[in-house]
Amino acid sequence: MRNRAKCSQRIPPTVTTRSEMTVPLICGLRASDLKSVGATHTRGFSSLSDECIHGLEGGLCASCFPKAAPDIAPGVATRGSRSKSAGRAPSLRSSPSPLTVTLGGPNPTLGARTATAKPITEAKATGTVKPVRSTRTAHDNVGEQRIYHVTHIRNLAGILNSGRLLADASDAWIARPIVDLSSAPQRAARRAALVAGDDSASVASYVPFFLSPNARLWDSLLTASNDPRLSPEAHSSETYDFVFLVSTVKKLHDARTGADDNAAAAVAVTNGDAAGALTRFGAAPETADRMLRSLRADVESQKIREAELLVTEQFPFELVTLVGVANDKVRDAVRAILATGAHKPKVVVYPPWFHAVEDTAAL
Repeated sequence: MRNRAKCSQRIPPTVTTRSEMTVPLICGLRASDLKSVGATHTRGFSSLSDECIHGLEGGLCASCFPKAAPDIAPGVATRGSRSKSAGRAPSLRSSPSPLTVTLGGPNPTLGARTATAKPITEAKATGTVKPVRSTRTAHDNVGEQRIYHVTHIRNLAGILNSGRLLADASDAWIARPIVDLSSAPQRAARRAALVAGDDSASVASYVPFFLSPNARLWDSLLTASNDPRLSPEAHSSETYDFVFLVSTVKKLHDARTGADDNAAAAVAVTNGDAAGALTRFGAAPETADRMLRSLRADVESQKIREAELLVTEQFPFELVTLVGVANDKVRDAVRAILATGAHKPKVVVYPPWFHAVEDTAAL
């Protein structure tokens, strides 16, 4: 009785559990002692709640009531130990790649049974299968290549009167150009330089054309460089006083179709200044065509800016397809000059041709 009295003095009268049931506490135990065993009741006290500390009914919590691991006999496969790849679709990587299949081997699209049923012997494969080499090359339409002749606007009326552009050494001159772009030393150097070696015509016997509107000689004039090839009159002229007379290789070729061999060989191509000591010439039709294609193919090279296309003796003005000018005022002046002639090519304003290469790249 004395022990029971002491116990009753230490125990509060009631406690509320999670199931909101009011029950007397066990003598000598606290609520924390009950939680330490994983449930809110102990054996022999069925009046307590069956919930575990996680709020689940007794026996349903895997943490508070873990199940014993099943005994697995050695060598017996169970459903849980099935291989991961057993039900997986076969990987596409398992089939041979078409890029690695050699000629004469099995077709990668057929099954292994077909490949083994009809083997191809090495001797048969080497005797019937030959490598195929493509002979197709990119076609370069050289005919679309533009050619450019730069002259002063004051020379345009004389060109229309004669109906042609004349070479410097031509005997057909009636009146020399009012403004000559080449200096006297440059004209002398071109008269001394021969196109095809000894006993051939000089460079001065050809009408010169640029292959690019950004030709280095023209760029020297735009940048006011002290280029000895340019005359003082050219240096003192304004940029907009010059005009571009433009044609194409196709136009020139069509005009010479049906001509004799001498006329067909009257076009030459150079890979630099025609008066330069190291400049190479393509004087024959085959070599001229080959050099022109080479210049056009090397897009990274600046050689085409130095190259020239030379037409012997004269170039008919009727082959000019375009006249490029710097501004509207010059365009109106050129149109007034062309109005007196029979051939009236299109006159266009194209300022980039009249800016230096550095300035054009910055636009």
